Amino acid sequence: MYIKTVKLKRPVFLILVTLIAAGLVALAALCAVKASAGRRVYKVKTEQQRQQLISELGWKTGEKPVSHKTITIPDSFDEVYKGYNELQKEQGFDLTPYRGKKAEVYTYKVYNYKGHKDCMQLTLIGCGGELIAGDVCCTELDGFMQGLVQED
Repeated sequence: MYIKTVKLKRPVFLILVTLIAAGLVALAALCAVKASAGRRVYKVKTEQQRQQLISELGWKTGEKPVSHKTITIPDSFDEVYKGYNELQKEQGFDLTPYRGKKAEVYTYKVYNYKGHKDCMQLTLIGCGGELIAGDVCCTELDGFMQGLVQED
């Protein structure tokens, strides 16, 4: 068996450690960019941004929300939140990273939902000015909820 030892001088060792650390940082940054590349980020901080998103989705709503409130996403999800989060995951969102954080909820009356007139609402939920969840729902007694994209 052949064993060879190498003795590195302190400056060479520090340069080597620095290069390895820089490589790890670059790898982590690349992974973060790749992970976020698959999801489009929608800005919802201003009314203009929200109205642009609503228009892109094909909905006709009022110019102002009928309701605006600040909520805290719960630290642990009950069955209702679990079900709601499943709907969000189908749309490419996930509320899990926002547990315990404050979010803004904007609710708009929808005027162009086929087959329903007065009961439809669109909800946008934003955190840090970015859309993290949303839905369109019927507020009637036997109502329903769907994602933000119009269903044919």
